[in-house]
Amino acid sequence: MKLTFDEKLAENYKNVSQKVRVLTEQWVDNSVFCPNCGHLNIDKYPNNQPVADFYCSNCREDYELKSKQNAIGTKIVDGAYRTMLERLTSSNNPNFFLLNYDLANLEVINFLVIPKHFFVPTIIEKRKPLVPTARRAGWIGCNIVLKSIH
Repeated sequence: MKLTFDEKLAENYKNVSQKVRVLTEQWVDNSVFCPNCGHLNIDKYPNNQPVADFYCSNCREDYELKSKQNAIGTKIVDGAYRTMLERLTSSNNPNFFLLNYDLANLEVINFLVIPKHFFVPTIIEKRKPLVPTARRAGWIGCNIVLKSIH
């Protein structure tokens, strides 16, 4: 399995987080099979799908990808709190992919799969609302608390 990213894919991006998103999503799209049914490839949803990045066309499982540089740690910063809770309590809550990468070497360090029965509301931590002077004042994000997974 190739554990390096294709640097050419991100040449047109200036923002580091956008580059990382493109590189990691492409790596998963090209390298990962469905952990649920073993189907040889999974498909990428269009961007901005709420709490889902990939799906298996064979078994219809959804997967949310989060990428983190260097050490994994105990928390992963995520998006909107309410959207996350709605998705995790729905009938089709996703499984969770955690990709740990080394940006200097453009390579995957670790790739973890957390099955959906562990990716539940109890591991989601509500963050404080953004301050009134923020561009998205009042918006509430969340963290995925990895140490809460049982």
